[in-house]
Amino acid sequence: MKILLMCANGLSTGILMNKMNDWGKKNGEELEVRAVPVDECAGIYQDYDCLLIGPQMAYKLKEVQKIASDRPVATIPPQDYALGRVDNIMKMVKQLINGGK
Repeated sequence: MKILLMCANGLSTGILMNKMNDWGKKNGEELEVRAVPVDECAGIYQDYDCLLIGPQMAYKLKEVQKIASDRPVATIPPQDYALGRVDNIMKMVKQLINGGK
């Protein structure tokens, strides 16, 4: 599974990216997570299964949904983001990819 994390400049999501990649290794899940500035998503989103926006950039959600209309896009819940709750974030990702199921 490939996940694109986005924030203002890609730095704050970089910490979460590392935690998520480590989580994938520990849990035996094939996971590739990349963090980028939200304004770069248009050129690369096609390579990812799911796009997640940091809560500080939640105002960009509709814009990203228009750009990546064929991919699940969501804002990471602020508490899960701040505390690096990868288990919760991955549950959300799996629901998004499976159409909310």
